[in-house]
Amino acid sequence: MTANPVKGPASYFPSIEKKYGRPVEEWLEIISSSPLAAHMELVTWLKEEHGLGHGHANALVAHALASPRDS
Repeated sequence: MTANPVKGPASYFPSIEKKYGRPVEEWLEIISSSPLAAHMELVTWLKEEHGLGHGHANALVAHALASPRDS
């Protein structure tokens, strides 16, 4: 039994890496390089351009937008 199970968007990260073959950091870089800024625009873009499922795209975008972007 894990003392502190991962919760929130990060709980999807292991399955995202396994299913799509890219580390989460790479997905976060892809998101930060996008000219889009709105949550649902980014989710739709990841689904249409990169083939992610809705839940995985949503988790990555939620995490990316909660973290400060590099300028």
